[in-house]
Amino acid sequence: MASEVDICNFALTKIGEDTIISLTEASKAARLCNLFYADTRDSLLRSHPWNFAIKRVELAKLTTTPAFEFTSEYQLPADCLRVMYLDNKNLEFRVEGKKLLANTDTAKIEYIARIEDTAQFDSVFVDVMWNTLASRLAYNLSDNNTLTDLLARDAEQALRKAKSINGQEGIPYPILADEWLNSRF
Repeated sequence: MASEVDICNFALTKIGEDTIISLTEASKAARLCNLFYADTRDSLLRSHPWNFAIKRVELAKLTTTPAFEFTSEYQLPADCLRVMYLDNKNLEFRVEGKKLLANTDTAKIEYIARIEDTAQFDSVFVDVMWNTLASRLAYNLSDNNTLTDLLARDAEQALRKAKSINGQEGIPYPILADEWLNSRF
């Protein structure tokens, strides 16, 4: 699998820049890769329920309670980028800061985790990652608006393709009828 430096080098090559050896080397390209890499990764992970980044956990209930609306609050995991589901999919919840608020005595969640180990990335996510990184680095390194726009379109196309491929794995979650949906019939 591709390392962080490999992903950055794929992006730099697409822009037409020289490759780097490390994210900490004293070059403009390395400094920019180091600046943009983690934010780009987390933003992309948060944007879609990537199969490789989904985790399930039972949350620890906190002794404090919300001031109103909900009866319980739970501590979210440190690597949680986005809560997808509460075990009871019909139960309302809200994320506030690093806490989940709900009206339940136990909370099991499915969430998108911050995955830093590139060996765990799906190959289509790696494609999205370096294409997106290239689009973010392009203007700073090339000062070329046309190239920047072209790379942004390439990144968007790679993202659509990757989401489609990722979404075809497993059994999709059923769409549960609720009051609003039933009123449409």
